[in-house]
Amino acid sequence: MNKHIKRVSSYSMIGGLSALVLAGIQGCGDSGVDHQQQAAATQQQQVVKEGATVTIEKQANGSYKIIDEAPSVKTRVIVVEDGKERILTQEEIDKLVKEEEAKVDAGTSKLTQNPEEVAKEGGMGLAGTLMASMAAGMVGSFLMNKLMNNQNYQQNRRTTYKSPSTYSRSQNSFKKNASRTSSKSSSPKKSGFFSNKKKSSSSRSSFGG
Repeated sequence: MNKHIKRVSSYSMIGGLSALVLAGIQGCGDSGVDHQQQAAATQQQQVVKEGATVTIEKQANGSYKIIDEAPSVKTRVIVVEDGKERILTQEEIDKLVKEEEAKVDAGTSKLTQNPEEVAKEGGMGLAGTLMASMAAGMVGSFLMNKLMNNQNYQQNRRTTYKSPSTYSRSQNSFKKNASRTSSKSSSPKKSGFFSNKKKSSSSRSSFGG
């Protein structure tokens, strides 16, 4: 009778240990999945965003204002007209840039006019608003170089945003993105020569020890 009880208790103990082992294995599996998800999320955050997504809205008076702007992997220009959104094609963007560049060369662009005069004339058109956005350097770098040192252009850039908060939000997002990009590019990288040298020296020390 005592032998039977001992045998049953032994089986129970083995069964309990097996359950613990299985639970441990399952827990490790779940932990591995969590780590993979966290690593994927971190990798996504570290993607260098060299473009800009700009949303430009047509106003009641026919002018255009930037209502949203953020760093992105690819540059996109979204135009909202009569409540409908559409993404400009590359051909449309190139056409707008050429039109504004001709105005800048002729001295008739609102981008280089006094901001007060621009306001009296009803604000900025679509091409001007696009070239006042953070996407200007990506879609029209040559024209951007012509405008960068113009004081009126720098002042007009602020007024093309629908509100001061929109402008501030945009500036902060691009500053954060720039700091992440610079910190990533400046992080020290170990060369293969030194890393191999460390490995060989460590193997020698372990062999000798």
